[in-house]
Amino acid sequence: MSAVRIDGVQVAADVRAAVARAVAALPGVPVLAVVLVGEDAASEVYVRNKVKATGEAGMVSRHHRLAVSATQAEVEALIAALNADPEVDGILLQLPLPAGLDADAAIELIDPAKDVDGLTEVSAGRLSLGKPGLRPCTPVGSVILAKRALGESLSGKHAVVIGRSILVGKPAALLFLAENCTVTIAHSRTQDLAAVCRKADILVPAVGRPEMVRGDWVKPGAAIIDVGINRVPAPEKGEGKTKLVGDAHFASCADVAGFITPVPGGVGPMTIACLLRNTVLAACARRGWLMPAGL
Repeated sequence: MSAVRIDGVQVAADVRAAVARAVAALPGVPVLAVVLVGEDAASEVYVRNKVKATGEAGMVSRHHRLAVSATQAEVEALIAALNADPEVDGILLQLPLPAGLDADAAIELIDPAKDVDGLTEVSAGRLSLGKPGLRPCTPVGSVILAKRALGESLSGKHAVVIGRSILVGKPAALLFLAENCTVTIAHSRTQDLAAVCRKADILVPAVGRPEMVRGDWVKPGAAIIDVGINRVPAPEKGEGKTKLVGDAHFASCADVAGFITPVPGGVGPMTIACLLRNTVLAACARRGWLMPAGL
């Protein structure tokens, strides 16, 4: 058996196209405010990509940059100003923040109605209670990819999420539960982790351990949604070279699974696509606009 590759780049493009169609049907233009503190090179790339994607979807992106020397008070004052700005529909605080700043405290100041990353305690509580709200982007993207592989109804499927982080593991488990899956959360203390994984119809490794999941951990025909993004040495490319790999060992898992996301090109592209989707959802909820079909 050779697993079908789930093309996250194509699925993300489909989501972004649906967002663009939705934006074109709205009576106004959603506005996303992006806050970047400091000069982290990776963060700058992420922000450029987000700003570009927002514009391509027909929305407005406002880029706010603070110096690496910015104080906690300055970061929080900017967030407060964006909360109070009636034109801003979504606020994205790019992480990580420079050393010495409290990211958790800053995130908690974001108006939950504008929390397009779905990271505030209010957003997490709404997800836990099954109430409407903005959901974390990567877990939402993982569910969308699972549906692309297995069909719109995931009801009755057994989803095993490896990892219990507040960013991915826990919200992913809750989102699959909302799809009427039977959900197991596994982690570093799980006994006989391989045996637990072998029961999964949908396996979601999200721990940040390169190629931890091997082919003999996988139920034949299962869908693997690999959230891990790990940079490892790649001597075959030359001295000092590196490559990206997931938490699943792709070659051995692909021999057993029915579907698998590659790394890169799987879950990663879905994160920005779902951020755009969340911005539209936030704008409609805040402004009382009718939610366009197709989202």
